[in-house]
Amino acid sequence: MRLLKRPAAPGAAVSDSERHLFGGPLRYDAGWSHHDYARLESRLISTLRSMPRMVGGTLRLAWRADRRALVTVACAEAGQGVTSAVGLLVLSAVLRTLLGSGSPAERLHAALPALAAGALVAALGAVLASRSTAAAGRLEPKVERAAHEQYLKAAVEVELEAIEDGEFRRLLDSAQWGPPSARRTVGACVATLGGIISLVATAGVLTVLHPLLLPMLLLIAAPRGWGAMRVAQRRYLSVITWVEHVRAARLIGQLLISRTSAPEVRVHGVGRYLLGHYRNMGEHAEGEATRLAKDKAATELLAAALSGTAALVTYAAMGALIVSGRMELAVAGTAVFAVRTGSASLGALVATTNTLHEESLYVRDLERFVAEAGRRAIPSGGLPLPQAPASIRLTDVGFSYPDRDEPALTGVSLTIEAGTVVALVGENGSGKSTLVKLLAGLHLPDSGTLTWDGVEVREADREQVFDRVALLTQDFERWPVTARTNIAIGRPGDGAPDRAVEEAARVVAAARYAGADRVVDRLPHGYETLLARVFRGASELSGGQWQKFGLARARYRDARVLVVDEPTSALDPEAEIAAFDSIRGLAGPDRAVVLVTHRMSGVRHADVIHVLHEGRLVEQGGHDELLAKDGRYAAMFRMQARQYEGPAPSIPRQAAAPRNDPSVT
Repeated sequence: MRLLKRPAAPGAAVSDSERHLFGGPLRYDAGWSHHDYARLESRLISTLRSMPRMVGGTLRLAWRADRRALVTVACAEAGQGVTSAVGLLVLSAVLRTLLGSGSPAERLHAALPALAAGALVAALGAVLASRSTAAAGRLEPKVERAAHEQYLKAAVEVELEAIEDGEFRRLLDSAQWGPPSARRTVGACVATLGGIISLVATAGVLTVLHPLLLPMLLLIAAPRGWGAMRVAQRRYLSVITWVEHVRAARLIGQLLISRTSAPEVRVHGVGRYLLGHYRNMGEHAEGEATRLAKDKAATELLAAALSGTAALVTYAAMGALIVSGRMELAVAGTAVFAVRTGSASLGALVATTNTLHEESLYVRDLERFVAEAGRRAIPSGGLPLPQAPASIRLTDVGFSYPDRDEPALTGVSLTIEAGTVVALVGENGSGKSTLVKLLAGLHLPDSGTLTWDGVEVREADREQVFDRVALLTQDFERWPVTARTNIAIGRPGDGAPDRAVEEAARVVAAARYAGADRVVDRLPHGYETLLARVFRGASELSGGQWQKFGLARARYRDARVLVVDEPTSALDPEAEIAAFDSIRGLAGPDRAVVLVTHRMSGVRHADVIHVLHEGRLVEQGGHDELLAKDGRYAAMFRMQARQYEGPAPSIPRQAAAPRNDPSVT
């Protein structure tokens, strides 16, 4: 009786090693993980009933991608159903003639027209199948590409606040499986459509031949369909259960060969420890897979027994009808062939509808993501900004992250003038990086105003805000492209051939300014060297070398506001001094530099220094002026200056300032 029940997701059967290392089963907390065991929820009838809703989004994508191919597939599949029905009718006519009266030669001669028609129908069916395969093969990659473009376009157009939102990230993660699922959905739709048409055609022909043949088809096909559904579900359950355990063992394997964990694996003896747990988890997973394989074998045996019993009952009933004269032998022969064909079609239909059900879940995730991304997209258009803004002014600006109780910034007012070097200093969690994101237009203030030459950033054209800002952060992107492109990507052009020479000269000039040219000289292919260790023939740079490329990229961008966040963390003292000189040199009559750093020696030459503490602006002024005040800035500066001479002085705290979450930077 257990085999007759619907398969259910197993309980948390985990190994001792999984409990010891992870505290239980290791399951991903990702957007796609809530579709685990999705096939166990599908039923053939309910899936077929909900098919228009499931495949609607994919069909709309296919219509936009290549409507001619889509129409060709639909017509070819419908045509194959018609040829299948006509083929059964032709078979019935041939059998009637061959089993009729007259000599064998006469009967064979009389059957020749029907045989010729059957051959023609078979050839036409083959041509239609070929057309459907070719059109589907052309359509599937176009649908995947269109879906992927839709996904990526929606992702890059949302506000940064959405990217930082955990729930939106989960939706973003699950939607990434939508494009390949859309491609597979096309194939599943074609197979499902073909299976449905074939079943309908077969049922229609049997009804025409004899009214009792249709119930007979259902009697013999129903056990096969049930068996195919159960076998597919148990196979799927086996795979999912195997993955539940293997992902834990795979994680251990990755840790054993990881570059970052290699020292502790050897020095601390972690290797032998983790290998023992790896073996334990592997053996547990193998035992679980063996148990499920036995269940699958028993289910297949039961399905075969039920199908065989149904076939015996069906053929016995047909024999009785033939003996009683209520069914011609030719009709019975056609019915046997039709029943076998219909049963095979039903088995295939079960498999394809299972696939269609699961893949459609991920396509619908993509649709939900695109809709949500549209609601959270960066607005297009707005008030224009001056090409060379004279000042950026923040007045009583406040900002809070949705998942934080304390505000990241409160009542911040400051001005950044063109041609100046402005420094932002403060301990971790003081709000420096949040302020930088506001200056770059990545976030909008919750309260107060932020204006560019009097234009409020909420009303400005955000594309123009981005165009006037260059970012050089500590964790700037190390693009896996050539050295030349890693610099030129600071302001990617349209790739026009007539600009290639000009852009190449600007790349060289930017590299020379940042000192990256000396790094390029040592690369095997100069500016055409691929900078990505994982690819053959590529080179990798050290952290300090990468930061020179980052500075060259910022120089190449030639923006009106350059925001530099911890630019010298990987540089030696000599290179650090040179880097700060180069950064300050980027300030010009129409360009301001905003410098964020913990290296106090790098900000002493700034025109204005703003000191942040727990989201508030507590001090501002020049270096000498702030030292004379003997406040927070002076304490931080002297702490770094005397760190090798003796105990560091304590930094006075601001009693009136609200305390922020220390993770806010």
